[in-house]
Amino acid sequence: MKIGFIGLGMMGYPMAHLLARAGHQLAVSDLNTETVSRFVAEHAGAVQGASPTQFADADIVITMLPDSNAVEATVLGTDAKPGVAASMKRGAVLIDMSSSEPMRSRQLAATLADMGIDYLDAPVSGGVKRAVDGSLAIMVGGDPVVAARCDAVLKTMGKNITQVGKAGAGHAMKALNNYVSAAGLVAAAEALHVGKAFGLDPEAMVNVMNNSTAKNNTTENKVKQFMLSGAFNSGFSLALMAKDLGIAMGLGKSVSQPMQLGDEVLQLWRDANEKLGKGADHTEMYRFLEGKDE
Repeated sequence: MKIGFIGLGMMGYPMAHLLARAGHQLAVSDLNTETVSRFVAEHAGAVQGASPTQFADADIVITMLPDSNAVEATVLGTDAKPGVAASMKRGAVLIDMSSSEPMRSRQLAATLADMGIDYLDAPVSGGVKRAVDGSLAIMVGGDPVVAARCDAVLKTMGKNITQVGKAGAGHAMKALNNYVSAAGLVAAAEALHVGKAFGLDPEAMVNVMNNSTAKNNTTENKVKQFMLSGAFNSGFSLALMAKDLGIAMGLGKSVSQPMQLGDEVLQLWRDANEKLGKGADHTEMYRFLEGKDE
């Protein structure tokens, strides 16, 4: 297929690489022009999508961007610059794989439908490692018929593709998934700090948790690898986790289901983001909790 891929960040770059390796013809775009040039140089047949018109013949355009604001500006355009949708052919598919706001995703789907463009939201989970090896979990919202048309493309980037509902459902699922993940990380980190202060060995604690009912994604894949090691380089930022938690709490309020624990967890992540600053990895929540009373 002819695919436009917009957003070559830590996740987007390896995802686009897998599509190019599978034989798809890619036009790629990113605010970092050096990254775009590197991708084009490394992938025969890939071209730089320097303007919206270069996505005019794409069968699918994929966005992997920071948030709904960036997606809408890129797809629908601004007063200063037209969006890619204006040039896309009727029957093409826009797949937003970003972590966007579910209600805004529903509206974007409706707007694109009026333009004759199909829409899927298909955010991912699994981190950089699984983006590299093509084993991401992908949550798909939108028309099942459209999703079936894009199944082979999605399976190039992920192993677990789950249709979760109508447009916006993928983004809702991603935000709620990250809420549960973030809450689990905080619980694990707090337990480790208390145990260490009591005299328990953190490595032994993790071993026990992973053989007991406390086992979760953090204890299995983050504590030893990124927290106790001091590496703090999982590849997913603390700021993005805080953003996703904000989306989840907003979703809860929009459907009259406020989350008391969720509000507490969100405040912790926002406090950590403010203290640790730009560029902090989300696993640095471990060291923030260790010193939060200082």
